[in-house]
Amino acid sequence: MPKSTAPTGVPHTATHRHSDVSGGWLRAATFGAMDGLVSNTALIAGVAAAASAHTVVISGVAGLLAGAFSMALGEYTSVATANEQIDSEVRVERRAFRKHPQAEKAELVGMLMDMGMTRETATTATEEVHEDENRALNFHIVQELGVDPREKPSPWVAAGSSFTMFAIGAIIPLVPYLLGFESLWAGLLCGGVGLLVAGGVAARFTMRPVWFGSLRQLAFGAIAIAATYLVGSMVDTVL
Repeated sequence: MPKSTAPTGVPHTATHRHSDVSGGWLRAATFGAMDGLVSNTALIAGVAAAASAHTVVISGVAGLLAGAFSMALGEYTSVATANEQIDSEVRVERRAFRKHPQAEKAELVGMLMDMGMTRETATTATEEVHEDENRALNFHIVQELGVDPREKPSPWVAAGSSFTMFAIGAIIPLVPYLLGFESLWAGLLCGGVGLLVAGGVAARFTMRPVWFGSLRQLAFGAIAIAATYLVGSMVDTVL
């Protein structure tokens, strides 16, 4: 057999790519799209059970705007707060570095030994890492908290992707009404197709079967929509 000519010790990077798992745009966009589809389809179903098509459109547009702004503000605040917490922990760690440098080195030696290194190797690696305070600080934070302070997600990106995808998801069940078809079933059909597509796209990012992601999202959405329609019908009967 011919020997491989690939250099040894070189990391495989040609096709080795990871999805966004830092809580940035992907999570916000997925959550926004799903929430927009489910909440506005359910809202339309609940209102349509007791009101005219004109009222359904007004309610749907109001739900789209209110939900999109709410999601964007929520995502911005959530991500910004998480980033501020990381910054606070970095300051705590930096103070510990300067007040108790030997204790911090001993801590890192222990962590490296827990990873399988011998004490001698762990001590040597610790001394090299601690030659640069910022590098050592980042290494400690990653090991202790599981986050890299150099790779914090942007709250603006999270807010923007959440707003955009919620609006896109929320307008889908409104499309038949906006085109002049005053039919709840048409709106529900559009919402259902949107849920199938959104679930399938999300499944592709997580490497799960597309059919599973699509049907799961459709099932969850159908429960919420049916419950809202039922409540709307009951309220209309009572009033």
